[in-house]
Amino acid sequence: MNHSVSLNEIQIENIRKLAGDERRKLGFIGETPIANDIFTILENMNILLLEYPIKLDDVKPAFSAALMCSTEGDKELVFIGLNTADFFDKQIFAIAHELYHFYTKTGSHLSRLSEEEDSYVEAEANRFAAEFLLPESTLKSIVLDEFKTSSLRKIQTKMLLRFIVRLQCVWWLPYRSLVKRLREIDAVSDEQYERLYSIDERDLDGEYGRMGKAINKEVFVKLNTATNNIGTSPKDIEIIIRNFEDGIIDEDKFINTLNLFNKKPDDFGYKFEVSDEDIDEFEEFFNEEG
Repeated sequence: MNHSVSLNEIQIENIRKLAGDERRKLGFIGETPIANDIFTILENMNILLLEYPIKLDDVKPAFSAALMCSTEGDKELVFIGLNTADFFDKQIFAIAHELYHFYTKTGSHLSRLSEEEDSYVEAEANRFAAEFLLPESTLKSIVLDEFKTSSLRKIQTKMLLRFIVRLQCVWWLPYRSLVKRLREIDAVSDEQYERLYSIDERDLDGEYGRMGKAINKEVFVKLNTATNNIGTSPKDIEIIIRNFEDGIIDEDKFINTLNLFNKKPDDFGYKFEVSDEDIDEFEEFFNEEG
């Protein structure tokens, strides 16, 4: 069982309202999953996504995602660094988590998603991510439509697991986030919550894993795989180039940022004498103590 700070009703309602408002602005109405569209959302918001795998070390947990905001002149540059050494469903959740910090203007931020929510801000960001990806009102509607009741207390565990698999493959939330959502809407009892939460959902040969592969193998395996991607979108590469051309970033930052994605200025017709700098400012931010 994880131990977390508890949000009060006003905090939760404010998060619901923020998530609902931002979903509507993005065109996601009612029972429309965001899922993989979260990457397009970042592009449309001109937030640069930097994908890089950083493995767990013995000293501290690897970061989940990082939000960097910097102002150059009158322009704001916003980056989200994503640790692609994590499972894909947690990557999506981590992006939504960082969007809370972006929307609430809490500035640059490094998150390490874990079962422990030891601060109100992190608990709020996690609740926002869950609400943004799967609104509470939508989940209540799905439960009622499926089971003809808002309570799942009499539903056997195997049926609940199949239901959660189907939810996961449509809405792309991590398993444990969905279990928490069901508890938040009071659909399951504390005992059911503990039982569901204790399952090793990452064991693809376990009961839940076998169900997932049987119900939607392609999506389920994708969500439970670490992508280890290094890169960013072509549109984001173009933003980096234009920021250099417009004088927003200097040569060193241009070279180092492209180097993160195994690209060189020469690939785009620019020739510079490259310094021997091994670690750029963004990599330092990834690895700092927080």
